[in-house]
Amino acid sequence: GLQTFDELIDKTVPEDIRLGRDLKLSSVGSEYELLERLRKIADENKVWRSFIGMGYHNCFVPRPIKRNILENPGWITQYTPYQPEVAQGRLESLLNFQTMVCDLTGLEI
Repeated sequence: GLQTFDELIDKTVPEDIRLGRDLKLSSVGSEYELLERLRKIADENKVWRSFIGMGYHNCFVPRPIKRNILENPGWITQYTPYQPEVAQGRLESLLNFQTMVCDLTGLEI
């Protein structure tokens, strides 16, 4: 085993992709203050076109999201013939993903 987090990084992250310096992060007092700061930044965005109701056609979905949320075989069980868990699980996962993106960006669903 490894003794420190730095040892883990040394063994797993290639040297050529490391930053080599500390990140320049400003100090934020609390989660609430950070969310307020992100909301202020998001409020500077201008909405030029609404995609509400247009579905997922013709858009890029990252492969890990597609595989782990939309195509995850873990949602499928051998117990029910119609697999309602699949649809419910996918909807729940998509809602969780959208909520996370909304929290990070300050945008609405």
